[in-house]
Amino acid sequence: MAGQSLVQYVVLRGDLARSWPLGAVVAQGCHAALAAAHAFREHPDTAAYLERGGHMRTVVLEAPDEAALAALGATLRELRIDHRAWTELPEGVPTRLALRPYPREQVQRHLRGLRLLH
Repeated sequence: MAGQSLVQYVVLRGDLARSWPLGAVVAQGCHAALAAAHAFREHPDTAAYLERGGHMRTVVLEAPDEAALAALGATLRELRIDHRAWTELPEGVPTRLALRPYPREQVQRHLRGLRLLH
């Protein structure tokens, strides 16, 4: 079943994750995941992922800073990998991005340079 290998990757800025309150960082990740799932809700992989309920797999990674997040976004656009980036308003601060759910083997190699958020 294709749904077994589906994963949603969320990438947050590590510099903000270490300077913002934990609740704000968690909210950023939630916003990113929901924005990507909503934007690509018609895609069969997104539907299969959401139907899994308590068996969804989400991986939260960190980009070291704003420049790294922007570079990742540019790479994903170039590769036509569906994702949503988010800029916190009214501050205008790019904070995170999330891919729609994908089979892990399709996108994991493009995210290898990022580490798990800690």
